[in-house]
Amino acid sequence: MTLTQTTIDERAYTALASGAAVMDRPGFGILQLTDADRVDFVHRMTTNNIAVLKPGQSAVTVLTSPVARMLFVFTVLQREDDLWLLPAGNDGAQLARHLRGQIFFMDKVKVADLSQSHRRLRLMGPAAAELLAQANLPTPDAETFAEADNVIVLNQQALGVPGYEIIAPVEDAATLFARFEAGGAVTVDADTYNVHRIELGRPGAGAELVESYNPLEAGLAWTCADNKGCYTGQEIIARQITYDKVTKTLVTVRSDELLAPGTALTADGRNVGEVTSAAYSPRDGAPIALAVVKRPQNVAGTVLDANGQRVVVKE
Repeated sequence: MTLTQTTIDERAYTALASGAAVMDRPGFGILQLTDADRVDFVHRMTTNNIAVLKPGQSAVTVLTSPVARMLFVFTVLQREDDLWLLPAGNDGAQLARHLRGQIFFMDKVKVADLSQSHRRLRLMGPAAAELLAQANLPTPDAETFAEADNVIVLNQQALGVPGYEIIAPVEDAATLFARFEAGGAVTVDADTYNVHRIELGRPGAGAELVESYNPLEAGLAWTCADNKGCYTGQEIIARQITYDKVTKTLVTVRSDELLAPGTALTADGRNVGEVTSAAYSPRDGAPIALAVVKRPQNVAGTVLDANGQRVVVKE
């Protein structure tokens, strides 16, 4: 199965690489966890080491099922008196409901959904820091955040398209968005953002960050700490890492025609993988896709088949 080429905003695409681009993220949730057990609560349920975070630090973590499949991926912001959680997709309400369902009678933790009062923006591109400075906002180091005038600025480099995630009260977010545009930032739509994400080989919500895969298979091995205690799914993940049992991984492939997500990839007539995201890449001048592919066919240069079409695993 093939797709027609997605129309992208060429100005926004260029701005992501050589200027400044801003994206409004109204559907992306914001959760607040308070009370004495908030850190232990998240730490004991997810893949990353949340207990070691200091105020101003962040970590991407994954809440997995008993068989280590991904249920939720989110970023944790360690603040002085609470934790803020930023879901990777638009599943904030579902995450809040799931977390509340995991609170036992001895747990001192409360979950609040701030999605109605606050808004998330993503400011990207090499000129992003300059626009933040013009708005008198901080430019923190990678994977840390800083606050000014009720606005949180997170420098997030490892998840999604690298950039600054800005969390602010709704009215302030609208003001900042307009200010960034006035300063030269180009508004980015979801399609253009995803083209750049796929070019970077980054997993995305609703595509790779889904329950079909575990974090090791979807390019999130770096979120799985090996220096913490048990969490749901931990035994399977630890065994796969220790004994090199990760059977499939996320790769980038190139094709002659644009592939549809869900397209099966085969080798010698055997199913060895599946396309998860696809786009026409202006950078490569060709269709590319992300796919989860089994070993050893996940090695660069391997030729696969997609319904008769030649597909090559990229470097």
